[in-house]
Amino acid sequence: MDSVDIEVLRSAEAWRRAGHRVTLGTIVKTWGSAPRPVGAMVAIRDDGQVAGSVSGGCVEDDLIERVRAHAVAAERPQLVTYGISNEDATRWGLPCGGTLEVVLEPVTADTGVAALLGAIGEQQLVRRRMDMETGRSTLEPGRWQDVLDFDGKVLATVHGPRWRLLLIGGGQLTRYLAEMAKMLDYHVTVVDPRSEYADGWDLPGVAIDRGMPDDVIARMNLDGHSAVVALTHDPKLDDMALLEALKSAAFYVGAIGSKKNNDARRHRLRDFDLSDAEIARLRGPVGLYIGSKTPPEIAVAILAEMTAVRHGVTDPSWAAKEKSRFDPSACETATPQA
Repeated sequence: MDSVDIEVLRSAEAWRRAGHRVTLGTIVKTWGSAPRPVGAMVAIRDDGQVAGSVSGGCVEDDLIERVRAHAVAAERPQLVTYGISNEDATRWGLPCGGTLEVVLEPVTADTGVAALLGAIGEQQLVRRRMDMETGRSTLEPGRWQDVLDFDGKVLATVHGPRWRLLLIGGGQLTRYLAEMAKMLDYHVTVVDPRSEYADGWDLPGVAIDRGMPDDVIARMNLDGHSAVVALTHDPKLDDMALLEALKSAAFYVGAIGSKKNNDARRHRLRDFDLSDAEIARLRGPVGLYIGSKTPPEIAVAILAEMTAVRHGVTDPSWAAKEKSRFDPSACETATPQA
């Protein structure tokens, strides 16, 4: 799950422990365009303080008032809908025809947020099932392919790192890339058999594997939620990793280096059992071209390209499409359906 939503859970549990009444909201369905995706969360405290969002602010304004008045999800979970008609969608700052369904639940000890945060903190992928009748929740091991599911009686949500990122090499760039990737919902593993790098690795929450890259990749059984980036500049390590990664189902495989070096790398890879189509999957030089020079800037460029690939964007552009932009100034007062 996104780091933003983890902060929502942390805030909700901290407020509850401090004695506040807290309501947790989760988007379970959208129609048309929506400012926030299914699974996005918001926590609202009894005094109106908010963490997270399910819209650009308009829906939250209404929810705050209803939470303060004990008018929604006061005793047990409740489903509320915002949008319905084009007119209502406009009033709520939703794009034309947009509709949101949000499950609201009172945060109590039975909600199990503390246990959920504990599992997330241990980098576990877990599935939370919340009973709409009782508000009680249970946790079970999650799977990479799990998604949010709501049948009107039980809300099942997936928490923890949903994507995997394998970084080859434990140098300076890797540290920046690993830290940023954690914020974007990746479980990060670094592979480096070189003691001069592995011995000094100390980034909290990011494990280092001293095995050979090809062995580690084969063992990890990479799927469509996985990405691999080779960062050592050492062909003996990077090429070994790429040989396995390019044959896997990983959605993104990249390698650091200039165009000249990556052309030479592609030429070397043809000497092994890789097809032209598999070699063509290699993104090198890795990352979007944004004029990056420093390690943090290069990390931003790599993650920008990975994000574009994740979302199926084949031609990244700085110019957003006007029709898809969310305009908070369109907010007006309205009464949603509950």
